[in-house]
Amino acid sequence: MSFAFVIALLATLSPARADTVERVEVGEGNVVIRFDSAVTRASGFLLPAPDRIAIDVDGITPGARIPGSGAVAQVRQGRRDSGTRIVLDLAQPMVIEQGELRDEGRSLALTLRPTDKRGFTAAAMAGARRFLPWNWGRDTPVATAASYKVTVPVPPPARAAPLPKVQGDDDRPLVVIDAGHGGNDPGAINQATGLREKDVTLRIARAIRDNLLAGGRVRVALTRNDDRYILHRERFGIARRLKADLFISIHCDSVGTGLASGATAYTLSDVASDKEAALLAARENKSDVIAGVRLDRNPDVSSILIDLTQRETMNASAGFARLLGREAKPLIPTKPNFHRTASLLVLKAPDMPSILFETGYISTPEDAAFLDSKAGREKIAESVRRAVEVYFARRLATR
Repeated sequence: MSFAFVIALLATLSPARADTVERVEVGEGNVVIRFDSAVTRASGFLLPAPDRIAIDVDGITPGARIPGSGAVAQVRQGRRDSGTRIVLDLAQPMVIEQGELRDEGRSLALTLRPTDKRGFTAAAMAGARRFLPWNWGRDTPVATAASYKVTVPVPPPARAAPLPKVQGDDDRPLVVIDAGHGGNDPGAINQATGLREKDVTLRIARAIRDNLLAGGRVRVALTRNDDRYILHRERFGIARRLKADLFISIHCDSVGTGLASGATAYTLSDVASDKEAALLAARENKSDVIAGVRLDRNPDVSSILIDLTQRETMNASAGFARLLGREAKPLIPTKPNFHRTASLLVLKAPDMPSILFETGYISTPEDAAFLDSKAGREKIAESVRRAVEVYFARRLATR
């Protein structure tokens, strides 16, 4: 047996060296993935919530764990089909501006560009992009990956609904009162009397309007003055189009069992202040489903959720809610923890102080009778007027 034959036999019996990810270099705005042998096929795509960049490379196995840096919080690797998936967990939204295989296929260079949530989502929707190999032995690549190209069909602009009438002196701040529910959405219903929330909220909203106008300190508009349904985003959209200074959405609370009582005011927060607030948010946010629109799938709502970083607006809303609690306590039944927070769709205008005023429990006999009485409505309206006047007086004093 010759020596050359023995060497060849040993080579066939020895395990072949696996081609692996040698290392991943994370820099400022760039990532270089190095392999210990040439690769000819790689592709990448974006994954939202949480934001990640996934790179699929054929013909290699995962390498050692690699720490992240800067915009890349962590680098993970795992087997996938005939290759490896490398996942870059992002500390902030980034898209791949350019990607190309270099060093005759022994490295993949990615140039990353910061973006916002909307830009990241658009890039993710564009799908995977392929990184083509270099033309071995030449100084220029065969091809470079194309830039992202996102095509979105744009429907013809919808005609905006007519704005409601604004009443009051032109030089006064504007308060928009929103009567919750309406139309094919009755809201909560008193099982004993059939009293519907949509009817009660409209009567209360009109009482508040009349009381505010009588005070003469503000202008007032109602989002609805009849029995019709308005989508959540259109409710605060009306107020924003009118350039309102304050938005108050009127509702009535309800419970399945028990005799809960008292008014509460809710302001926006991504995290509910308690279990009851979370249940309220779930119930109220679902009312748009009744009208055939799933807001959780609507890009308009997504963009609104993204823009909820304006802490000043949320603080102003909370300040008015506390004022309302102070003024309402001597006039109407209130909860001990009057001001609560919840993720309510109707409050998600980013630049307008907004509250949802639960005026009482329509499911409780005493509260229902109070809410549906003229005396009760006048006391609710009086508490709102007092709080509104103090709120704007304070704003005027700080200018």
